[in-house]
Amino acid sequence: MLSEKGIVAHILKDCVEEYKNVSIEDIIHKYIQGKPEIDRIMVQEESLLTRIGNEQTEESSEKEGTVFYDIRFTALAPSNGDIIELIINVEAQNNFHPGYPLLKRGIYYCSRMISSQYGTVFVKSDYGKIKKVYSIWVCTNPSQEMEYSITRYKMTEENLVGMVKAHRQDYDLLNVVMICLGKKTYKELTGLLSLLNLVLIDNYLDSKEKRDTLSNEFKVEITPELEKGVADMCNLSAGIERQGIEKGQMRTVINTLKRYIRRNLPISSDVIADIAEDNEMTIEKVRSIAKDNDISLS
Repeated sequence: MLSEKGIVAHILKDCVEEYKNVSIEDIIHKYIQGKPEIDRIMVQEESLLTRIGNEQTEESSEKEGTVFYDIRFTALAPSNGDIIELIINVEAQNNFHPGYPLLKRGIYYCSRMISSQYGTVFVKSDYGKIKKVYSIWVCTNPSQEMEYSITRYKMTEENLVGMVKAHRQDYDLLNVVMICLGKKTYKELTGLLSLLNLVLIDNYLDSKEKRDTLSNEFKVEITPELEKGVADMCNLSAGIERQGIEKGQMRTVINTLKRYIRRNLPISSDVIADIAEDNEMTIEKVRSIAKDNDISLS
C-alpha cells in the first residue's frame, strides 16, 4: 500500500522539504515518475578500493552485500525555479530493534543509492550530476519514546573557521526520515501520522470503512491495488486477532482443568460440556486441548 501514489504523495509532502509548498495533486500527477517499484530494486554490487594509512596503502577490493529496497522510485521536484531529480526509498519496518540502529541502516541505504549512480547517472569524475537521495522509514512498532514522531536527518554546513557559504545543493544530498507510529486510532492523530496509522495499524475499521475514509478524508484514489492491499491488511489483522482470542481461550481451558485437578475435583462429561460452552468451543476441542497438554480427564 505504501507504493500507491496517493499514499506516497502524502509521505513526500510531509517528509521531503522540496515538496512542502507543492500540492498533493501536483506531487501525484507532475512529480512522481512512473510507478514506485516494490521489492524489485537491487543495488548493484560495487567494488570498493579502500586506502588506509601507514604501511598498507591499498586494500584488496571487496564486494558490498546486495540490498533489496522495499520501495524505490525517482521523483522530480521544484527547487528555486528549477526542476531537480530525487531518488526516494521508502521502507516499512515492524522490528524497531533488530540488533542495530535503524538510523544507521537508513544512512547506509542512502550511501548505496548515491554510490550506485556511478555509471548510470554520472561517469568518471562528473560528480556534479549526483542526485539527492531520501531513505524514509515507516516504523509501525517503535520504542515508546519514539512513538508519533517524524524526524529528518540530513547533512548541514558548519563553519569551524571563517564564514564560508557553499551551495547547499552541493552537500545536501543525503536525507534519512524516521516516521514512528503507535497503537492509537487514526482519529486520535493528525496529518501523515493519522493516514499511516489508518493504513497500517488501525484495526477498528473494516476494509470498506478504511477505503471510504481514505477516499473521503484523505482524498486518496482507491485503485484496485490499494483496495486489495486494504483488504489483505484487514484480513491479516482479523486473523491475528482470532489467533489471539483462540490462544486466550486455550489458556482459560487449561487453567480451568488444572484448577479442578489441584482441588481433586472430578472432571465429568458435564464439566467438560460447561467448559466448552463457556469458551465457545466444542467438547472435542476441550478434550483435544487436554490431551495436548497431558491433562487426564476422568
